[in-house]
Amino acid sequence: MSHPFRSTAHASRMARVPRRGTARAVVVGTLAAGALALAGCSGSAVLPAPDLPTTPVILDEAAAAAAISRYRASHGLGPVVIDSSLIRAASYQAEANARAGQLSHEIGGTFDTRLKRAGVSGRYAAENLSAGSNTFDEVLKRWQVSPEHNRNMLMPQVKRVGIARVDAPGSRYKRFWALILSDG
Repeated sequence: MSHPFRSTAHASRMARVPRRGTARAVVVGTLAAGALALAGCSGSAVLPAPDLPTTPVILDEAAAAAAISRYRASHGLGPVVIDSSLIRAASYQAEANARAGQLSHEIGGTFDTRLKRAGVSGRYAAENLSAGSNTFDEVLKRWQVSPEHNRNMLMPQVKRVGIARVDAPGSRYKRFWALILSDG
């Protein structure tokens, strides 16, 4: 199945990856709001992997989906539901970032490769990462004030989400978050 739009967002750039051709990165300005929470995102494909000890955190995914759905509804968009494949993909990326002790969309492999490995089969998908927030409500607010993260959450095509948090107490940020949204 073709995937015409893939998006990953973080503080210093957002990459939209059309499956029709080669990957193209769109460089955007540095975000002022929430920059500390999102600092550490890197565009480097080769990052040190200190293999820090991590602990997955059990989240109330249904409550997270309900909060995202309420936010989308306030913008005239449809609700989202939790998808186990997207939870797997988000968990994998949150864990990879936590083990490395830094944020990167490339640590766990390319976005398309990770989605394929998790069995995600949609035409549209996006990924939001963050680090440092204690609660889902905190990270949701940070994503809402970040233009690129917000755009991902407000994609009209999105119907399914997966959210994950993995803690790495020995890292600078302590908590690593991943949200993956998709239409299928």
